[in-house]
Amino acid sequence: MDESGKSQDPEESVRPQPPEPPEHNDEPKTPTPGKKRGSGGGILMGRPFGVPVYVAPSWFLVAALITWVFGGQLERVLPELGAARYLVSLFFAVAFYASVLVHELAHTVAALRFKLPVRRIQLQFFGGVSEIEKETETPGREFILAFVGPLLSLALAGVFYAGMQLVEPDTVPGVLLAGLMISNLIVAIFNLLPGLPLDGGRMLRAIVWKITGRPMSGTIAAAWVGRALAVTVLIGLPLLTHTGVLGTPRPEIGGADSLTDALLAAILAAIIWTGAGNSLRMARLRERLPDLTARTLTRRAVPVETGTPLSEALRRANDAGARALVVVDPQGTPTALVREAAIVGVPDHRRPWVAVGTLAQDLKDGMRVSAELAGEDLLEYLRATPATEYLVVEETGEIYGVLSTADVERAFVSAMARKAA
Repeated sequence: MDESGKSQDPEESVRPQPPEPPEHNDEPKTPTPGKKRGSGGGILMGRPFGVPVYVAPSWFLVAALITWVFGGQLERVLPELGAARYLVSLFFAVAFYASVLVHELAHTVAALRFKLPVRRIQLQFFGGVSEIEKETETPGREFILAFVGPLLSLALAGVFYAGMQLVEPDTVPGVLLAGLMISNLIVAIFNLLPGLPLDGGRMLRAIVWKITGRPMSGTIAAAWVGRALAVTVLIGLPLLTHTGVLGTPRPEIGGADSLTDALLAAILAAIIWTGAGNSLRMARLRERLPDLTARTLTRRAVPVETGTPLSEALRRANDAGARALVVVDPQGTPTALVREAAIVGVPDHRRPWVAVGTLAQDLKDGMRVSAELAGEDLLEYLRATPATEYLVVEETGEIYGVLSTADVERAFVSAMARKAA
């Protein structure tokens, strides 16, 4: 017997992923075998369309930063507000993230329309993440799924612009509407940039996929464009700010404002570069997922009755070249699986006196796995019913063997580590 016993995208993301890391950027998620989903990593705010929305702790840091920065701008535009400007700024921060939520809900509604499960939406540092657990089946759906987010942000920018026409510009409503219009316009334009993990990258991926007929070709193209975009942001953003293209020019490159711009550019570039790399790794992994089959990963097992001494059961397994034990009733029907971790914990000198039934886990609903399951279907099945071992059966109901979660995870990690041919 063997003794061993899911980057983020500025302002937005949609995605599928590996064993509970990386979390999206514009990719659906592959669940971790045998592990339950997390609670969401933040405060649950609601379940629109049945999808939980969480606010990550990092959001509060960004909200405080937005409140401080926008409050400084209000001091110049509306000095009569005094300290109340920070309350107005906090309202702006909340309203901005509400706009980001609308952006993410657009992705979510499109995914649900295409019958793609959405694990959660999370508002966090630099924006939001829509975690879609499966890939789209066609490049057309991929394009639509990516495009609806920026489209909604553009629509919101239009709504806020229309609202600006109804109020005086130098008032609190006027300044708030102008800020929300500009911020949503920036979110839309930024996410339309043609590189993964941004929405524009997924749109580029869909176009290349459509032309070549290979989703992997689209991912490679969009991921490398994303990496080029990261380098461009790292170098170009501070230069644009310094020259005044994005606002008031910086008087000197070494000033505090210039250092802040450089730090912001570095953070954005790192997020984009990491997201592009994660997208590429996940695409390569997804190509290999069909190789993960229950049949090839299953350990051969021998049937033993519940009162059989552990030492005798292990002797039978060794003689048969098996690596697992299945407890059966007198009629030969499987009732439990002997837990490998429990076997390892029994010293050799006690094994003749320990019955296998005391080390076994009763077979529960979901612990019987078809030998034909493979790829994402296999991982999803194991995630839905967490256990350490599963009974693998043929379509006829005949026992094929025992599948260990540890074996699946090792095969999964191995598939992730292999480089594309």
